[in-house]
Amino acid sequence: MKKRIMWLCFAITAVALIVFSVISTDVYYRNSIAHAETYLRAYMNAFDETRTLDAAYAEELSEKLDGARVTFLTPDGGFIADSEDADDASRAMRPEVREAIETGEGFDARSSATMDENFAYYCRRYETCLVRIAVRTDSVWGIYVDSLPAVACFLAADALVCLLITYLTAGFMLKPMEDLVRSAAKGERVEPACGELEPVAELINRMNAEAENRVLESKAEREQVVRAQQSKDEFIANVTHEMNTPLTSIRGFAELLASGALDGERARKASATILAQSERLQNLVASIINYSEIDSDDLPLYEVDASRIARETLAALSPEIAERKIVLLSEICDGVMLMSRYERVTEIFGNIIRNAIRYNREGGSISVLLTREEFTVSDTGIGIAKEDLGRIFDRFFTVDKSHNGKNGGFGLGLSVVKKLCGKQNWQLTVESEPGKGSTFRIGFLPAEEKNNHKI
Repeated sequence: MKKRIMWLCFAITAVALIVFSVISTDVYYRNSIAHAETYLRAYMNAFDETRTLDAAYAEELSEKLDGARVTFLTPDGGFIADSEDADDASRAMRPEVREAIETGEGFDARSSATMDENFAYYCRRYETCLVRIAVRTDSVWGIYVDSLPAVACFLAADALVCLLITYLTAGFMLKPMEDLVRSAAKGERVEPACGELEPVAELINRMNAEAENRVLESKAEREQVVRAQQSKDEFIANVTHEMNTPLTSIRGFAELLASGALDGERARKASATILAQSERLQNLVASIINYSEIDSDDLPLYEVDASRIARETLAALSPEIAERKIVLLSEICDGVMLMSRYERVTEIFGNIIRNAIRYNREGGSISVLLTREEFTVSDTGIGIAKEDLGRIFDRFFTVDKSHNGKNGGFGLGLSVVKKLCGKQNWQLTVESEPGKGSTFRIGFLPAEEKNNHKI
């Protein structure tokens, strides 16, 4: 980078120096020609019209004028005499002569056609003749060639100065950029030291943020590939147990019936067991299918009487509540209408209340609250460990790890609740403490109007 800066500085200053020298040469040439014209006009005052116009007088006048070239011509431009050139060809077509014939005087600067040298010519018309005086001058190119050694010296000095300035200032100039690079390499937010670097800093910060987001997304995906594997393993263990137990019973009793080892009352009980276990298998398959169909449920919404659904759900579950000797406390406001679907609200209310029954202690209590703002179910059951709070809504996850069917269920109920609440944009939260119970709350209002933590 320092070499690039040095070469760039040198190139800029070198081009500027060369352009300046060319322009200066042209200005100098024009000024010298202008001064030459002034001198020649003054020289012309030394001409004496009474003298004989011959080569001797031309040479005499030339010496008097510091060696200026003197030419005498006829009024029409014909040759009479010249202090340096004996060519007697007419000069009538020379620019300064032609102009003098037409206007009385003329001036021109050019290379002499007869002497191959550069002259500045001044010609004046008198009554009996034309007098032309000329002094030698340099051409523009000649002046520039003469200045080349000086230009070369300036270029060499320019290179040294550029090298020195680059060495002294490059570090200072590049330090802000180096600081940006170091901060970017550490993943820190970049603050530009000067305004010119703000676009670069913004780009680096945006790239760092995108990279960090990609890392977080990748980490979240891996944590999800792990949770999914855990859910899959638990599902396999759960379903294997849930299916294996009824299948074993069905197969065992079917074999006994087929062999004729059972008759009468024993055969009837065996048939009843086969039917009960078949129904359990059917419920398991139905639960899995129901969960899978939620994503494709895009049917239109309508007003649902949530108060009636809550009361119907409690009435349907009252035998289980009574069997577990659980005390039910309910406060259901009238006229709670929700924009949803009957089957969705029924599924949500039923799953949450059933969980409160299944995981409650015998003789415990359940509190059910329904208002226009929320649906809340609290129980005095086994509670949920802190490390499991983030997983209870995962598919096939169950708090009861025994697989002995004590609490029933396949670990899909709360997952279905979470999915349905998500489709409704309802806020689902849970608070729990092991051994003291749990509280599930569904907020029907928008998230910004709630002060709960969304799971």
